[in-house]
Amino acid sequence: MFYWICFHGNYVMLIAFFEVKSLSIALLVCSFVNSRVFLRKDGVKGGLLDGRAEGEVKAHGCGKPGAAGVGVRHVRRSHSGKYIRVKKDGAGGKGTWGKLIDTDGAAHIDRNDPNYDSGEEPYELVGLTISDPLDAYKKAVVSIIEEYFTTGVVDVAASDLRDLGSTEYHPYFIKRLVSMAMDRHNKEKEMASVLLSALYADVIDPEQISRGFILLIESVDDLSVDIPDAVNVLALFIARAVVDDILPPAFIKKIQKTLPESSEGLRVVQIAEKSYLSAPHHAELIERRWGGSTHLTVEEVKKRITELLREYAESGDTLEACRCIRELGVPFFHHEVVKRALVLGMEIRVAEPLITKLLKEASEEGLISSSQMVKGFSRLEESLDDLSLDIPSAKSLFLSLVHDAISEGWLDHSFLKTDAKDGEAPVQDDKRMKRYKEEAVTIIREYFLSDDISELIRSLEELGLPELNPVFVKKLITLAMDRKNREKEKASILLSALHIEIFSTEDIVDGFVMLLESSEDTALDILDASHELALFLARAVVDDVLAPMNLDEIASKLPPGCSGAETVCVARSLVFSRHAGERILRCWGGGIGWAVEDAKDEIMKLLEEYESGGVVGEACRCIRDLGMPFFNHEVVKKALVMAMEKKNDRMLDLLEECFTEGLITINQMGKGFARVKDGLDDLALDIPNAKEKFSCYVKHGKSRGWLPASFDESSVVNSTAARLEEHQQL
Repeated sequence: MFYWICFHGNYVMLIAFFEVKSLSIALLVCSFVNSRVFLRKDGVKGGLLDGRAEGEVKAHGCGKPGAAGVGVRHVRRSHSGKYIRVKKDGAGGKGTWGKLIDTDGAAHIDRNDPNYDSGEEPYELVGLTISDPLDAYKKAVVSIIEEYFTTGVVDVAASDLRDLGSTEYHPYFIKRLVSMAMDRHNKEKEMASVLLSALYADVIDPEQISRGFILLIESVDDLSVDIPDAVNVLALFIARAVVDDILPPAFIKKIQKTLPESSEGLRVVQIAEKSYLSAPHHAELIERRWGGSTHLTVEEVKKRITELLREYAESGDTLEACRCIRELGVPFFHHEVVKRALVLGMEIRVAEPLITKLLKEASEEGLISSSQMVKGFSRLEESLDDLSLDIPSAKSLFLSLVHDAISEGWLDHSFLKTDAKDGEAPVQDDKRMKRYKEEAVTIIREYFLSDDISELIRSLEELGLPELNPVFVKKLITLAMDRKNREKEKASILLSALHIEIFSTEDIVDGFVMLLESSEDTALDILDASHELALFLARAVVDDVLAPMNLDEIASKLPPGCSGAETVCVARSLVFSRHAGERILRCWGGGIGWAVEDAKDEIMKLLEEYESGGVVGEACRCIRDLGMPFFNHEVVKKALVMAMEKKNDRMLDLLEECFTEGLITINQMGKGFARVKDGLDDLALDIPNAKEKFSCYVKHGKSRGWLPASFDESSVVNSTAARLEEHQQL
């Protein structure tokens, strides 16, 4: 029997008993300091040992005297019973058990061991990612803005931003708020402007707001990638900030000096200054552009006005009706209240006394100003022709209301004087003009429902008044502007078709002149009328309905000081911007709703079907069904490239047929050929004889008359040399 005895100071501790066979796997570690361990065989269980055995153990091996007197700890008996010399620390040699703590495997640290010491753990270097405070701030403000757009509670957004701290990063909050609102509906745009006004000077310093808008102006190129009309929207945000007194008017002049010419940022500032801040009554127009400070869109405001007037007609509570009008918070839009109230009085005859009582009470209380009252009556007078279709006695009822209002003192006498001086009074008395306007409105409404262009053209020809074509253009665009994008797109498509069939360029120019002359009146009903007119003008240029030089002609025909001149400038900037055709296409959905890439895919499919043995007439029908005459240059380009690749000149027959039918104009032909010419160097990598083939196509098109004779063929072969020379000059 073996046992271990551990000595420490004056204490003796018996550690363990075990059999010899199990000794090698039952080693115990003694954790006492300066302790010594001895192995005994005689079975003695008592007696203190002072670090030495009782008597010296003499060596018996070989009888050598040199081995005598060796301490026990330096001698260890082997498994065979011999005494052998071992190492000083007890590691032993041949036939020994090794160190007391020696194990065959690697040592493992057990963190659950009561004697675990963290200092024994090996060191490990861990890489930590250092977070940028600005990145963390940007992520935090996104959640604040999203929550604000959902709830609309200004105080909560202001409190959250204040609690967030990091005031030095507030310009980035301005940038994030406006950029997120720019890509959303008018409601969010209005909410963003309201929040900026609430944060001004209270939470965000005025200087930081200016710096935030500078960041937006500098990043307008990146914003335009995702937001097609980013330039105009940001210009309106800047104009709104000036109107709300959170940006000083000097900001416009100051920032203009720092921006490079021809930059998109400079164009933003110029549009803000010229198109918005320089327009008559610009404050009212800008304030209500997105629905007013009530976070309501124009449609929602009109709907609430109609609801409160109908409730008033049922209850007769004038005070409650005045309170509801006041709570709308749109004093600049009270002319709409007047107009709708008068129309309701005409439609419901028993409600007329209540309507006049409400308008009189609102005027006497100062709730509806005199100018707003006159505007409301004027707007109704202008729409009497359309209103007479539903209410035959509308004109006589209107005259009665005018005389009663003037006699009772709640309509200014200047209304009659203005009416007498109105240059359109003789036109309104012209029966032929009245009949034409009524018929034109009916024809346009039917077209919006049926999409039948041929039927509309037939109806116009039956009217037999081609000298009034400009009036039809004005009516068409005016009705479309007050409707959804679908009708606006249809109006542009119709204008292109009419230009091909029966309308001259002069008719369309005169129609746009009439529209721009009355743009201020149109803006009373359509808040973003100026921007919509600019898009219609730009779209007409893209569709080849108007030439770019016609924009200058239109501007020259406008009276001095007309706000429509700024609309023409905006249209010109849209036309000459990068990728103008595709951007203007996307503003209303493009054709019958095609995205640009989808339209390209459809063009490729119809050309492949025609190339594989299709009929020319069917291919022309498919091109017409695309409904994108302004994009027909893509048809020309792809047809020419396919003719080179497939070595099939049938494509030229298709182009000639399209020109003969008036499906593809000569201008679109020229654009398509020009686009192929610009890419000839790249085409030559796949089609070695691309330049020679293209030169043959140019000669063929000119000889047949469907390619402009002015098309420069000589620049085709030497295009590479010309580009190198241009590069060297630069």
